[in-house]
Amino acid sequence: MKLGTGKLVIDNGQLVDGRGGTPILNGRLHVEDGKITFSGPAEKSPPFPTGATHINANGGTIMPGLVEAHFHPTYFNVAAIEDLDIKYPVEYVTLLAACNARLALECGYTAARSGGSLFNIDVWLKRAIEEDLVLGPRLAASGREICGVGGLMDWNPDYRRIGMEGLVLLINGPDEARSAVRKLVKDGVEWVKTYPTGDAAAPDANDHHTLCMTFEEMHAVVAMAHNHKLKVTGHCRATEGIKNALRAGYDAIEHGTFMDEEALDLLLTRDVPVVPALYFEYASVARGPEFGMPQSVVDGHQETLEGGAESARRILKAGGRLGMGGDYGFAWNPHGDYARELEFFVNYVGFTPLQTITCATKTGAEILGRDAEIGTLEPGKLADILIVDGNVVENISLLKDRKNFIAVLQGGVIKAGELASRSPAIV
Repeated sequence: MKLGTGKLVIDNGQLVDGRGGTPILNGRLHVEDGKITFSGPAEKSPPFPTGATHINANGGTIMPGLVEAHFHPTYFNVAAIEDLDIKYPVEYVTLLAACNARLALECGYTAARSGGSLFNIDVWLKRAIEEDLVLGPRLAASGREICGVGGLMDWNPDYRRIGMEGLVLLINGPDEARSAVRKLVKDGVEWVKTYPTGDAAAPDANDHHTLCMTFEEMHAVVAMAHNHKLKVTGHCRATEGIKNALRAGYDAIEHGTFMDEEALDLLLTRDVPVVPALYFEYASVARGPEFGMPQSVVDGHQETLEGGAESARRILKAGGRLGMGGDYGFAWNPHGDYARELEFFVNYVGFTPLQTITCATKTGAEILGRDAEIGTLEPGKLADILIVDGNVVENISLLKDRKNFIAVLQGGVIKAGELASRSPAIV
């Protein structure tokens, strides 16, 4: 991805650097050749560089670009499970994924971690973004997911003879788990996504208290993935599934819904981040019936919502790490609504706006393994910046509307926002 050239100054706004501290009311950023050289109070900044470009934040907010930590680029208006893998040909899904990536960037998300993708579309999408062929967030790819046979992601009946291999690699036992990881190594992924537990969406066979992988399978996945320097995460709702994942050596936990004290202790001991993805649960309860969602599924999502919110509160209070994002692309939870997650964590879960922003920037970058480059506004880091017209700390809902964005920058290049029409992105 090309970096900006020359010098840039951004000022006249409160500076929220992503580290959780008190915002700097009259903040200023200096950027040179795509990297931040100064971040702090305007009165302490170096002199305005000769020939520098100037961006006026208009009294709004200067903050790091957001990180969507559980991004499904190939999900598109999913209303039934068939929509995930057999509704459209892979060629069309690739185009949809590129559209979703651009939308995410326009929504202020300058980086994202894939939570699973049809085939390995996200691997190639990442390459296209990095080579400036398409616009999108800096992406960590995970490709196809891993699940036990008969588990949550194994829904195509055998009589159809169409399998699941485009979306998920099904395993029986540790040997097949190792084989699945080796296939993903060949695909070029960075994260291995697994399904240790079920979900409220499958109340009959694989509900959110059901295990879909054995500990031995999970440990085999981790050992093989770590051997190839890949990270492992898992869809973990059931309490025992969370514990199995932590004991097996998982690098992150998706959802972490029903977490008891033992699970929390394990989490904190290993300092493993969790991405709760709670707005999806709320949207399922609030809008699922519009799309024919059975009451038993709605009830399950309500239980998941309450359990997940409580677990998230306890994790944050205990000093654990939480990322923001998750499961957008369903009909009732569409792409483009990503910042509803942030508003939800403030209004429903009870986080402060600064806590939520830190989760959505600094912690998100840590989950991606790119915290040395992005996630906070500090000298030496890439100038991935979101400039918002308004006070985000007082009103985090401003992040829901792209019309409030003065500019979205990646590496010092304006890629989206109101200023993009005047200064087209370099692609």
